[in-house]
Amino acid sequence: MKTRLLAAATLLACAHVGAWAKPIAFARGTTVMAEYGAGTMNEIQAFYAPRYWWSLGASWLELNSEDGSTQRRIELARANLLAKRWNLPGAQANAFVWGGLGRATGNDFAGSTLARNVGFQADYETRRVYGAFRSDLEESRHYSHRIDTLQLGWAPYAHDYDTVATWFVVQGRRYTGDLVRGTETALLLRFFKGGVWVEAGATRDGKPQAMAMFNF
Repeated sequence: MKTRLLAAATLLACAHVGAWAKPIAFARGTTVMAEYGAGTMNEIQAFYAPRYWWSLGASWLELNSEDGSTQRRIELARANLLAKRWNLPGAQANAFVWGGLGRATGNDFAGSTLARNVGFQADYETRRVYGAFRSDLEESRHYSHRIDTLQLGWAPYAHDYDTVATWFVVQGRRYTGDLVRGTETALLLRFFKGGVWVEAGATRDGKPQAMAMFNF
């Protein structure tokens, strides 16, 4: 009995306190996320989930090439779907997909253009370790950029929903479309408790990176 209760508590903690940002927190919940990505990517997202498996909302994305020659401003309406969830003994895994439409402006074309976005995310987590991969494709008739992000995290102690969680995170990110050459790597320190999450760190080149997420 104690073993089953411990497993249930662990799954509850994993379900409600994800180590990776998710576009769907829980049914009838709102998620707001903001990210500053080393001066290359700034993003704000807000989603509402009528059910635990889908959400609707909007996003604003700013992309800047490392040499300053390319700039994008992308505004989208987006839908997210929890394609699959695996509740495992002491762990949880998820697969999300999404798509959006909106408008974009840039410094290398006139006016605005129809913008499209598709993406997916896969993650696996316990209360001590996790791994996650996310891929976003931003397209229009003027540009095509794909942003791939891999994160690996480790927590020095197991956490519960009502306690402060601490994670050490290694992140690797690649941009296509002549934004950043090679892989942008960063070391991050993450804290969250309940529905509030903040993280901060720096890339290998010393550029700051930060993110905040609120679930309510």
